[in-house]
Amino acid sequence: MGDSNLPSADLLKSVLEPLLEDFQYWFERYRQILENEKIQFMSEQEQTDLLKRVRDAQEELNTSRMLFTATNQQVGIDMATVMPWHQLVTECWGVGMRLGQSKES
Repeated sequence: MGDSNLPSADLLKSVLEPLLEDFQYWFERYRQILENEKIQFMSEQEQTDLLKRVRDAQEELNTSRMLFTATNQQVGIDMATVMPWHQLVTECWGVGMRLGQSKES
């Protein structure tokens, strides 16, 4: 009998797979923005640092996705890994909102 505290593969796939896809989408979107636009309200160093953190998170995400796929969706991802990604995406959204507002002015 399996451990009832462990999530099933179907649950992992239905929850984790879309979450990983969302992170991939947002990291790629903001990587493109940070690489191709000069963000006026950020110093060059701040923009470079944010870009580096996005690239690093993309690498971590790609590794996690490969592991998830290689194990046939049998492996979850620790919240200690996911929370910094969430915080980074939230930070990027803030930059994106400010960037959009500055373009409207």
